[in-house]
Amino acid sequence: MNKPLDHRTGFTACPHDCPSTCALEVDILDPRTIGRVRGAAGNSYTAGVICAKVARYAERTHHPDRLMKPLRRVGAKGAGDWGEISWEDALDLVAEAFLKAEARYGPEAVWPYFYAGTMGLVQRDGINRLRHAKGYSNQFDSICTNTAWTGFVAGTGKLMGVDPREMAASDCVVIWGTNAVATQVNVMTHAIRARKERGARIVVVDIYDNATMKQADMGLKLRPGTDAALACALMHVAFRDGTADRDYLARYTDDPAGLEAHLQTRTPQWAASITGLSAEEIEAFAGLIGSTPRTFFRLGYGFTRQRNGAVAMHAALSVPTVFGHWKSEGGGAFHNNGAIWNLDKRIIEGHEFRDPSVRHLDQSKIGRVLTGEAQALAGGPPVAAMIVQNTNPMNVAPEQRLVRQGFAREDLFVCVHEQFMTDTAAMADLVLPATTFLEHDDIYRGGGQSHILFGPRLVEAPETVRSNHFVVEELARRLGVSDRPGFGLSEREQVDALLRISGYGGLDRLEAERWIDVQPSFEEAHFLKGFHNPDGRFRFRPDWKGMAGPNRPPASMGLLGPVEALPQFPDHAELNEAADEAHPFKLATAPARQFLNSSFSETKGSATREGRPELMVHPQDAARLSLAEGEKVLIGNRRGEIALPVKITDAVKPGVVLHEGLWPNSAFERGEGINTLVGADSPAPFGGVAFHDVAVWLRPAL
Repeated sequence: MNKPLDHRTGFTACPHDCPSTCALEVDILDPRTIGRVRGAAGNSYTAGVICAKVARYAERTHHPDRLMKPLRRVGAKGAGDWGEISWEDALDLVAEAFLKAEARYGPEAVWPYFYAGTMGLVQRDGINRLRHAKGYSNQFDSICTNTAWTGFVAGTGKLMGVDPREMAASDCVVIWGTNAVATQVNVMTHAIRARKERGARIVVVDIYDNATMKQADMGLKLRPGTDAALACALMHVAFRDGTADRDYLARYTDDPAGLEAHLQTRTPQWAASITGLSAEEIEAFAGLIGSTPRTFFRLGYGFTRQRNGAVAMHAALSVPTVFGHWKSEGGGAFHNNGAIWNLDKRIIEGHEFRDPSVRHLDQSKIGRVLTGEAQALAGGPPVAAMIVQNTNPMNVAPEQRLVRQGFAREDLFVCVHEQFMTDTAAMADLVLPATTFLEHDDIYRGGGQSHILFGPRLVEAPETVRSNHFVVEELARRLGVSDRPGFGLSEREQVDALLRISGYGGLDRLEAERWIDVQPSFEEAHFLKGFHNPDGRFRFRPDWKGMAGPNRPPASMGLLGPVEALPQFPDHAELNEAADEAHPFKLATAPARQFLNSSFSETKGSATREGRPELMVHPQDAARLSLAEGEKVLIGNRRGEIALPVKITDAVKPGVVLHEGLWPNSAFERGEGINTLVGADSPAPFGGVAFHDVAVWLRPAL
């Protein structure tokens, strides 16, 4: 008779690139097998709720197509011809390629490339320890957050805000520029609690009628890139109707009189002509928030992924400041808690041997870097060897044709450490199988909440699979730097050291408590002791050139984008890629509910629920182009063209087309994904990618 399985519950944290960083409870069926994953009810932010894709995590961990053995390319790049290789030989091959590149061009010819496939600080950021120890090229992390964070800090001086759990104490929750149902389910948990317990109104500002807007009491569907115009009109009404909090403005802001004068002409009618909203919609929104002190602005990333994205964030953030919402519990604004953690990563990242003279390469411009553009290479040598962890640039990076051209170079050695055969892994010379978060130790903190969480190894990894930490340590040994400080520590020792030098008491405390809440006090989170600018005031007049910013480019890179075109006060800035006669449509590339960037697209549960890649087109545009439901259409611009089936829907506005999800390139008819159409030019002032700011043409496919 079979012995019953010894089921138990393990406690961990979600590692994926989502602001929620949910506390998790995992059913462990045996030493190598998990069952259902649930949100931890005892965590006050997660509150027992997680997204469906993570609840099905067993499907990903135990997927039959998961990479299980190191593979060496034996045919042409991208042809799919592989041979098995041992771990020892594979790591020797990586070290040999790195040393060869260094001997020919110097250490800057090696570029360790990574991002947020895991948000664990040890497994994600440990690659920098190897980078700094060897003097390899640095990476400027620009692809995700720069426009949003810069715009927020331009006003507040610090990347933090009101406790997001205060949404439950609000009378009006404004969800601006984020499809929270799809990407941050816990935002909806707290917003809907406010609706049930307080009768709170939920307002959604976005560019299409998505799952979050369908749950709104007031939905405002505007044209892409026009959020700042809406914000200016709301503030105009506040000054016009006397709902601006003049006492608050006098005490806490830099130039309210100048702002009021600037906004004299920014009427609802003016904003209506820009946004595509009606003046009546804008007046109703302004009236609601003007009469509701407990209005909470949950500001997302999506609306900032424009060339005027930093300006848009700053303008939206200025709205609760003009109305004085910051004074009230459940009022004010939140975007990200990046500045509250004070986690010292010097040991994990090897700061002791970081050389400031080593060049930085912009991760967003990987296509230009790998194809040898001199400016992208910062005047240095070509990139001749790479290791890629936690990211999939062949799918997620802009200017995909350049990216593919770069990865196809025969003189470029690429090692990809991955869980699945991604588009990037398929173009590599060597593929190494990686652990999932359930199979290694790490530490996490959430941008969208305030907890530090430990993620222990809950099940044993397959015998032939290794963690990021293992690979970094083994390469350091082969490359002669393993005696440097920070190397030689286990994952748990790295976590313990991080906590101790950061003042959190070590791993024993975190394991005992499961999470540590570092949310600042009410007064600090609401900036009632002053904002974090030198004069203690919110800045309506940002110092775009001089501000520090949470991710300002190093001095050697200079400012990025047309900084001189940024407005003095909150305003609609005409910086975006304009629709014109040749490119009459604006394309946005929104996230899908069942995917997370390019993760989860390989799992049957997620892919089946998403269906297929499609292009949303308004009925008026479909009729004008004689397009039928499901018909293939070509969509393109100077960067390339792709084919997609049409989904005719009034969820988008006329003149706007929208594609949800980062599907694998193989899901597209021509093998090229949506980011083929997206440009890599840098939004001002500190770079980023304008994923939702793309001018295109449409043509019926023949």
